[in-house]
Amino acid sequence: MQKLISYPISVVYYLCFGFCLAIFHPIQWVCLNVFGYQAHKKSVDYLNFFLIKCTNLIGTTYKFENRELIPKGVPIIFVSNHQSMYDIVAMIWYLRRFHCKFVSKKELGSGIPSVSYNLRHGGSVLIDRKDPKQAIPAIKGLSEYIEKYNRAAVIFPEGTRSKTGKPKEFAQNGLKILCKYAPSAYVVPVSINNSWKMVKFGFFPVGLGNHLTFTIHKPLAVKDYDFATIMNKSEKAVVEGVKI
Repeated sequence: MQKLISYPISVVYYLCFGFCLAIFHPIQWVCLNVFGYQAHKKSVDYLNFFLIKCTNLIGTTYKFENRELIPKGVPIIFVSNHQSMYDIVAMIWYLRRFHCKFVSKKELGSGIPSVSYNLRHGGSVLIDRKDPKQAIPAIKGLSEYIEKYNRAAVIFPEGTRSKTGKPKEFAQNGLKILCKYAPSAYVVPVSINNSWKMVKFGFFPVGLGNHLTFTIHKPLAVKDYDFATIMNKSEKAVVEGVKI
């Protein structure tokens, strides 16, 4: 029944969502090329604010738990499970003070108004999952960037989204590079719940009335642990915080 009801609502929702992407694409361009990074960052923040408001139309609500645990004034590496594109929308807005940059697949770097532009020009990195050698210098560059500017990298070590909400095994390489070249960073595990329900029917129609939760876990200072311990502790925290 929910799927049937969702069809007409989804049409309205995607029209609003698409309008936001279309209108903010030239806004981003002007902000970046005329006013610079800070203006561009603000435009991206408010793009995602309006995208969240679009999801409110389909009954989606958000809760971020324990944000006070996140260290300030240091590089951050957010390590999270990945359930849908709405993970990214929410993290950009609700964690905006940390200037989140993403490790994303290269396919997202073209063809999507606003989204592709921000991934190419906003400090995130695009990697070819079929070419591990290309990914290494790209992630290294992101590490050095967050180390220099005290900003945040977001990595989803599962490598792809979980369609059922159940976390997949975490890959080590990306996080290992981030830790190696951002030695003053803190790894902050994040557990995401219910985002997958937004796309449980696929792209269309959207799931209705979902409550998305993002739980922040205890930060781990890279300098205080060997990488194996960071990997084990962060994966354990993320997985235990996911409710199926």
